[in-house]
Amino acid sequence: MPATTSPAPSTAPEARPRVSHLHTFFLFPFAIDRQIVREQQPEFWNEQSDWIDGADNWLQGMGAKTRSRFANRVGVWKRDSYRSFDLNSLAYQDMVFFHPVVRRIFFDANHPVPDETEPRTLLRVYTAPLPAGTRLFYECEDVRGRSARVQVTDLRLFIFANGVSTLSIGVEAFDIEVEQALWINEMMRKVCPSSGRQKREGRIPSRAALVLVEDEQEQIIVEETFPSANIVGYYPPVSRLVQALLYFVNYGKREFEQLLDERMIVNTYVSIDPESLPEGFAASEDLRRLLSLFLWVDRYSPEYRYEQRFVRQRLRKALYTRWAHEGTYYGCTGYSDLTFTLGARDCGEHALEEGFLVHRMFNTRYYLMAMVALFYRATLLDFEEKVALVSKRLYEDQADGAIDEENLEVAGALRGEFLHFSNYWFYPELANKEEEHEHFQMKCHAYGVFARKKEIEEDLDKLNSFLREIYQTRNTLAINRLAMLSIITGLSAVLTGFFGMNFGREFARMVFEPTGTFPVVHWAALLFVTLCSVGALAFGIFLIARNWGDYRGILLPHLARKDGEWQWYSLRKADLREEERDEEEE
Repeated sequence: MPATTSPAPSTAPEARPRVSHLHTFFLFPFAIDRQIVREQQPEFWNEQSDWIDGADNWLQGMGAKTRSRFANRVGVWKRDSYRSFDLNSLAYQDMVFFHPVVRRIFFDANHPVPDETEPRTLLRVYTAPLPAGTRLFYECEDVRGRSARVQVTDLRLFIFANGVSTLSIGVEAFDIEVEQALWINEMMRKVCPSSGRQKREGRIPSRAALVLVEDEQEQIIVEETFPSANIVGYYPPVSRLVQALLYFVNYGKREFEQLLDERMIVNTYVSIDPESLPEGFAASEDLRRLLSLFLWVDRYSPEYRYEQRFVRQRLRKALYTRWAHEGTYYGCTGYSDLTFTLGARDCGEHALEEGFLVHRMFNTRYYLMAMVALFYRATLLDFEEKVALVSKRLYEDQADGAIDEENLEVAGALRGEFLHFSNYWFYPELANKEEEHEHFQMKCHAYGVFARKKEIEEDLDKLNSFLREIYQTRNTLAINRLAMLSIITGLSAVLTGFFGMNFGREFARMVFEPTGTFPVVHWAALLFVTLCSVGALAFGIFLIARNWGDYRGILLPHLARKDGEWQWYSLRKADLREEERDEEEE
């Protein structure tokens, strides 16, 4: 379906290349607060099930519960796991390029005969299939009169067991101007305005909408005009389009948090019509300039958007040119993935009648690698925030002079979660072929995955050292308390033993026999020993009660785990929970 666009008038005299096929995935990574969601929607989980096991029922049930316009007209998210694994199946062709451990982790495979020895998948993939006979369009326009309308051909949702998720919106357009293709990628990725000036200057859509077309009748499913924007509790606004697609989580209640900036990641495939290219274009500086515009998601410009030497240096790092002699380039930055090719033709022994190889790879294995790399990046960003929040809580406890047992457990859970991610989820050699491996490494370096992971490991090592010092100090204090209690009880034992020693004659009659010559001495000694014994016992009880947090985990380990209502992944709402408790008490 060709894109309907109205670009601003241009006075550039040169002929511009035409894009024969534009296929873009707008990727929105976000983190779901699992504990808050489970507390507010308990009917979708039972007490024993893990959070990820109830995700299917949750997405289905919330479509009816929230009365979402998107869920009612377009459809609720439905599980889209791999079910066929023969030679010609999509699952086989996707999975065969990855290592076995990667297949277990990053493929939502639902085998007809599941192997009980295999671990269950920790990933759920969903699609929103359109009703038969309908089409969905993504519309955008700005204050300068520019607009675009492209068909939404793919809606996918990836939810991982750690709550980190990605919304994928796929759009396609055919036979359009290169200026229009650049405008579509640049404008449709916006999640919220970064300033009022952006809207006034036409750098963000003045209107964005999802429109459903059925029997030539159009219906606006959701529309965003960005009339105003406010940051509430450090949370910036999120486009209504995104919130409509994520109908199962409430952004206003902080049930999820966006993990990047005000723009979605642009993962795009661009095929240039070779008939529209001037002679010698493949070896010209114009090709490099066009690559830089798509790679950095800029508007069309007859000149370089940035300083030319700067762009050339960055392109050497950002482009993968193994297939440049055939007119195919791959590139990656911190906010874009690019697959760029000059025309569609047979590639070696890959016949075009089987589908254009470059587009097929973009839509399958390279798309999956982009999702994994983005998952790594989003998870590490999520960890960075959690490490900061845990450190803040420990610092505040230290300032108060007492470390809360709950915060120690939170810190321990965070370390365990990162250990699980680092040793199970994280797999730097994703693919088993050199080209795919190099491609994935390029994405991870562009996202700063390896450097960020190393930084978090160092932060957790420092946190671990701090925790060891806390536990060592607590153990020392406990030993000192035990020594003090031992001295007191020892003295009491000496006194009672002395009182009970079998002295005879005058001493026995004076101390042990109340009817003796000196009954006052007997009763005074008895009272003194009783006070010492009771005092020693009371002091021991006081020490245990006063420091019950130190002893509860040892004496009652199961009770110590159950009576805490916190969960470490609800750190973002810790302050809000305290405010709610204060309001309830008032």
